[in-house]
Amino acid sequence: MRKILALLTVLMLGVFAANAQTTRTINGRVTDSVGAPVVGASIAIRGTKAGAISGTEGRFSLSVKNGDVLSVTALNYAPAEVTITEQTTDLSITLTATANEISDVVVTALGIRRNKNELPYAVQKVNGEDISRQRSSNFVTNLEGKVAGLTINQSNTLGGSTNVVLRGYKSITGDNQPLFVIDGVPFNNANTNSSDQRTGRGGYDYGNASADINPDDIESISVLKGAAASALYGERGFNGVILITTKKGKKGLGITVNAGVNTGSIDKNTFTKYQHEYGANYGSAVGYGSPDGNFLYFDANGDGQPDLVTPTTEDASWGAKFDPNLMVYQWDAFDKTSPYYHQARPWVAGAHDPVTFFTNPFGYNTSAFISGGSDKSTFNLGYTRNDDKGILPNSEVIKNLVNFSATLNITSRLTASASVNFSRVDGKGRYGTGYDPSNPATNFRQWWETNVDIQEQKDAYFRTGQDITWNWADPSNEQSGLVPIYWNNPYFDRYENYETDNRSRYFGMMSLNYQVTDWLSLLGRVSLDHYDELQEQRYAVGSVGVPYYSRFNHTFGETNYDLMATFNKNVSEKLNITALLGTNIRKKQQRQGKIGYIK
Repeated sequence: MRKILALLTVLMLGVFAANAQTTRTINGRVTDSVGAPVVGASIAIRGTKAGAISGTEGRFSLSVKNGDVLSVTALNYAPAEVTITEQTTDLSITLTATANEISDVVVTALGIRRNKNELPYAVQKVNGEDISRQRSSNFVTNLEGKVAGLTINQSNTLGGSTNVVLRGYKSITGDNQPLFVIDGVPFNNANTNSSDQRTGRGGYDYGNASADINPDDIESISVLKGAAASALYGERGFNGVILITTKKGKKGLGITVNAGVNTGSIDKNTFTKYQHEYGANYGSAVGYGSPDGNFLYFDANGDGQPDLVTPTTEDASWGAKFDPNLMVYQWDAFDKTSPYYHQARPWVAGAHDPVTFFTNPFGYNTSAFISGGSDKSTFNLGYTRNDDKGILPNSEVIKNLVNFSATLNITSRLTASASVNFSRVDGKGRYGTGYDPSNPATNFRQWWETNVDIQEQKDAYFRTGQDITWNWADPSNEQSGLVPIYWNNPYFDRYENYETDNRSRYFGMMSLNYQVTDWLSLLGRVSLDHYDELQEQRYAVGSVGVPYYSRFNHTFGETNYDLMATFNKNVSEKLNITALLGTNIRKKQQRQGKIGYIK
């Protein structure tokens, strides 16, 4: 009997020793199907009260022994189970999202993921696929109709500005644009348009800097509305915040290619309707010398006899009624390169009115992304090119965008992340706006002679390269009067008096995240947003007024240093405490200047 008791004692001690040997602490990370961390996931040992909660990077640590079964659950994800074996060291647990994930889980200030029912303020999420599905040059326009309380007003110019307002205007004279934030880092969305352009007195619309964001690199967008939602961004978040989360690499290797084409045409139903009964003059003007007072009356061909000549200085069409039997010397009768030089032509309306001046716009967008990774690291690399040809001759905007991001698990608790983005925007022949000669609509919609054929103006410019206009100052004086008085040849304006611009931008960040415990993590991050832009305007010799050249240089730079500690702990089964403590140092530099000279 003693031998049996001794044997049982030895066996029991052996079992206890074996159990003691297999109890150990393991580290793990919970992610979704695309490799993004799942924050707040519950990891419980089945049959016990022991467990842990995943932190801001989805990481946790837990004491386990061989044979334990871990039950992993998270809101909007299907549950998963993992069995601990002798080979189990660092765990990588992937959860599959349920159908409610998009609507319930959002990214909030500083990149923190939260469930909607945990938030005391309004946040709305838009999936990246909904943004990139429509191929456009500026992703902001694709938010229209997708976010409650969001108003978007877009300029109809090529690459023009987009004004975004959340929940109404808050300032009469100040900026009402929300703050743009990419992966927790502020992104400058400045507009450098002149005060004259903004008040309708003329100039070019160069657009917002948000156009540098690649829509194909957007995973999701969260729109923070109201002061409570955007308080962590201080006064810069006063008008709301648009948070952009970019795509990250995931396990395996994947290649994605996107392409899109768009085209259009001018809507003739909304353009000026031209009458074809009367030609050049203001109607009330009498006394030019012709029999009816509607024409100039001088020797136009050198035969010593007075001729009927179009009053080229009169940029209106209330003059003589068209009559194909009436022969009149028009603007091209004084162009030595024209087949109608010193010849009269029938007095009829131009065969092509200004609506034929416009071209059919055309654009295409292509992108290619390659992503991959393992349990230790991920990467995502992409290139996008966007070409837009405008509705006006000699107009285009070309964008080249390069995006790269990567993550590396240095240890089971320390993760490094980095991203760098480069964009290059080149514009040429952007549309003039307001009441300005650079805006052809100013001419076509108000000041025009219906006897002028716009295609003949095109032929005159390409034949000579000169400002052969329909609006001669004094056609009777071929020495000094054959210069424009009010309006240039519209094709001369488009090919000689055009603008060019470019912007080169670098945006990126580096960060380290250390999971101190399963409920405490530390994040250190450095980010940079820098761009240089150049805007050039030229007004050629031979144009109306004084010729000139001007250039505007603008350099912007912002560096942010962030240090944050995140606390996320279940105090009890029914009480969870989440807290954030951090500091930010922001350095901003900006230089700009304009120079010009008169030719």
